[in-house]
Amino acid sequence: MPNTIRTFIAIELPEKIIYTIRNVQEKIKSYGLKIRWVRTENIHLTLKFLGNIKETDTEKIARAISESVKDYQPILLAVKGIGVFPGIKRPRVIWLGISKQLDLLTGLQKTLDEKLEIMGFPKEKRPFKGHLTLGRIKDKIDPKRLHDVLKEFTKFESEHFFADRIILYKSELKPKGAVYTKLTEAYLTAS
Repeated sequence: MPNTIRTFIAIELPEKIIYTIRNVQEKIKSYGLKIRWVRTENIHLTLKFLGNIKETDTEKIARAISESVKDYQPILLAVKGIGVFPGIKRPRVIWLGISKQLDLLTGLQKTLDEKLEIMGFPKEKRPFKGHLTLGRIKDKIDPKRLHDVLKEFTKFESEHFFADRIILYKSELKPKGAVYTKLTEAYLTAS
């Protein structure tokens, strides 16, 4: 397909939260698990993965984002807890969870999903679960050590922050990891 770009819609994390996540990642690395880590500057809260889209569709996606945020004020969030997808027996992704105003976050994601569906982008099949991907697990992993990691960080919680804008990112897969470029953004400013 000519002129397609790989895209997703996400909330960017503040620098102080990225710093906290970097510390968590470093502590987990000390367990010596075989995990392909996401670069901390690339960690974000994904609301919708669009995959490959026509470059010309970015304008209508930007419109959907703008329409979605207009009824929302900045949302209070914190990073809290840790887990793995799909489960401890066959972990593929290690993640940190999100807490605080989850009802608003979920509502925003649902609004965005509905606006995008009208424009021809399929709705998410799985229920939205806000999370931050720390790393991916490709090989077998020591279940005891993984269990120890999950136990150590189960009560972890970052300081609070406000999610105040949604960003459409272009994602380019490179040998050293993904490179993300902001294409458009919209602020949550409802009064």
